[in-house]
Amino acid sequence: MPRRTTDFGIAADSLTDTTPEPTYAGALSFLRRRYTKSLEGADVAVVGVPLDLATTNRPGARFGPAAVRAASAVMASEQPYGWEFDPRDRLATIDYGDVAFDFGRPDTLVNDIAGQLATIVDAGVLPLVIGGDHFISYPVLQAIYARHGPVSLIHFDAHSDTWEDDPERFFDHGTMFRRAANNGWIEPAHSVQIGLRTFNPDTMGFNILDAPWVHRHGVDATLERTREIVGDRKVYVTFDIDCLDPAFAPGTGTPVSGGLSSAQAIEMLNGLRGINVVGADVVEVAPAYDVGDITALAAAHIGFIYLALFASVGAGDRG
Repeated sequence: MPRRTTDFGIAADSLTDTTPEPTYAGALSFLRRRYTKSLEGADVAVVGVPLDLATTNRPGARFGPAAVRAASAVMASEQPYGWEFDPRDRLATIDYGDVAFDFGRPDTLVNDIAGQLATIVDAGVLPLVIGGDHFISYPVLQAIYARHGPVSLIHFDAHSDTWEDDPERFFDHGTMFRRAANNGWIEPAHSVQIGLRTFNPDTMGFNILDAPWVHRHGVDATLERTREIVGDRKVYVTFDIDCLDPAFAPGTGTPVSGGLSSAQAIEMLNGLRGINVVGADVVEVAPAYDVGDITALAAAHIGFIYLALFASVGAGDRG
């Protein structure tokens, strides 16, 4: 009979160990992974960025990392459906906790977050990031670029997040991918935005498979086009939970009707198996507006699939 324990996020004997634990008790690390700031022996570090200072509508995504961790307890003793392996058996995964920053010093936020992510990335550890509002992808991409050079972006969202803005007005969760592209951190021609349903006339050269296109053409066509676009390049995957229709993700700051279902999103993410993903995030969970934790649960499921995607590429093949 397997050993029973509580606080497995603290008491785990190894970074690949999985032991059943009551979903309502114990330290709520992501999928009960060991809480530690030590990167020794780790393949993946789950890290929270509890920032929502860049929101344009309802705040509250600063509570997202905690909510997603709590929701992940429901699936901590399972393996992701549709995969023949448990990624935690293949990848030593830790919960690195949350990054630290001083909200009263906005001029230091980007470098503070990017620096802490760089510690993870430079150690050869894959970052699985939980937001926070979507602006947090910007400092994460800064750290990714410093390690890997320009990457392709697979971006699930209701919004393009490439709107033009005053250069002196920096913190906005709707402009950071324009800035990242202009910085050369991401390659729009080899990137894809999936699920959009708000209009921005300037695509900046990104390939867009908006929600109506996905609904008309289906998951298989979306995956086929996505693979054509990113090829064998290094990829960063970012998932704004408002890509899902509000029926499936009400707990977010800027919901837009007509989005993807949870089933569509999960099937698409599963279909990215073998793509060279060097980092990923799930953002914009705002638990104050959630219903029965369904938004946090969807985000936790997405995070679990990220682990499987990481595990589907051998370390020697990642480059």
